[in-house]
Amino acid sequence: MDELDSAIIRELQADARQSNRDIARKVGVAPSTCLERTRLLRERGVIRGYHADIDLRSLNRGVQAMVSAQVRPLSREVIDSFQRSVAELPEVLSVFVTAGSDDFLIHVAAQDVEQLHAFLVDRLSKRKEIVGFRSSIIFRHLRKTELEPLPRRIPGDSP
Repeated sequence: MDELDSAIIRELQADARQSNRDIARKVGVAPSTCLERTRLLRERGVIRGYHADIDLRSLNRGVQAMVSAQVRPLSREVIDSFQRSVAELPEVLSVFVTAGSDDFLIHVAAQDVEQLHAFLVDRLSKRKEIVGFRSSIIFRHLRKTELEPLPRRIPGDSP
């Protein structure tokens, strides 16, 4: 990615609904160049989609939590199956496979604390592969919506 690609991505992250012509004007290139660069970014998988940022409370999901879970036996089949099935649950926003003492980190959003409790007790605790889990309620969540590429490390440089 060069500076032009980064500038186009910056503009799309700020507002993916703006026109190609507006993005081209802001980054200082012809609309045809901007359109071609955007197409190439999509083809290379740099741009994976365009999404609306929705307020969870508006969807009756006022309580969020992170749930860490341990599963056994640890095998690719169990991990893949658990990840797929948990991701399909309506309360689940994201599923992360992790290293360390926890095998999964699950981001959930529920209507209220009672619904969160029901999710934990009625859905997670009844799964045979789960040997333990714990939850942490999220009071606030700040998410970056605009990301810049990090500089590439040169081998031998210290972090």
